[in-house]
Amino acid sequence: MEVKQRISNYWTQRAEGFAAQRLREFAGEKHDLWLAEFRKYLPEKKGLRILDLGTGTGFFAFLLSAEGHCVTGIDLTPDMIGEARRTSALLGIPADFYVMDAERPAFPKGSFDALVTRNLTWTLPHLCKAYEAWHDLLKPGGVLINFDADYCQEHEPAVLPENHAHKKIGADLWQEYEGIKDALRPLQHPRPAWDTLLRQAGFRDIHVDTAVWRRIYARMDEFYNPTPIFAISARA
Repeated sequence: MEVKQRISNYWTQRAEGFAAQRLREFAGEKHDLWLAEFRKYLPEKKGLRILDLGTGTGFFAFLLSAEGHCVTGIDLTPDMIGEARRTSALLGIPADFYVMDAERPAFPKGSFDALVTRNLTWTLPHLCKAYEAWHDLLKPGGVLINFDADYCQEHEPAVLPENHAHKKIGADLWQEYEGIKDALRPLQHPRPAWDTLLRQAGFRDIHVDTAVWRRIYARMDEFYNPTPIFAISARA
């Protein structure tokens, strides 16, 4: 719980600026790039019940709700959920948001057709337990779509755009980010190889896409992620 509290405290300090950046991302070219990735995995029908795990300020939730799905977003950080609710009102896009631990989501079994998540699983101290809980949340044949990276092994890039969010993080906050990685590193193994934990949790049809990073982050703009992300899809 200590590392989770540190993570929540960190994102509390970044919530307002993060929300503003996600709004710009929603309005820009990344909007359609992310939707193209989701369409590779989601059934071609409206009205899917989708849970956005570690929703942050709701970027994925709004993308998918605007496509006609019924979306719920959860996050450990109350300030993030507050920003997500404000953004929902601003955009006029409905979604339900709750403060909740993604390792222990409080929903009945078989509640969702799909689970989506972005840059969350690397922060979870008990990833195997989380995957087991997520498997239970899905209806039979439901899909998990996980975008993440091996952030505990990342190195600070030599060059970033001047308007990049990381340029605006103060020294103390940056030091805390590195401290969180130091705390999590002993609990982890190299990824995405480690995500074979999905099979132990009961998932099947597991696919890893390491090329997604170059499709989403082809341009070095303010949204650029210097750490190569991967996509993992798996079915219950």
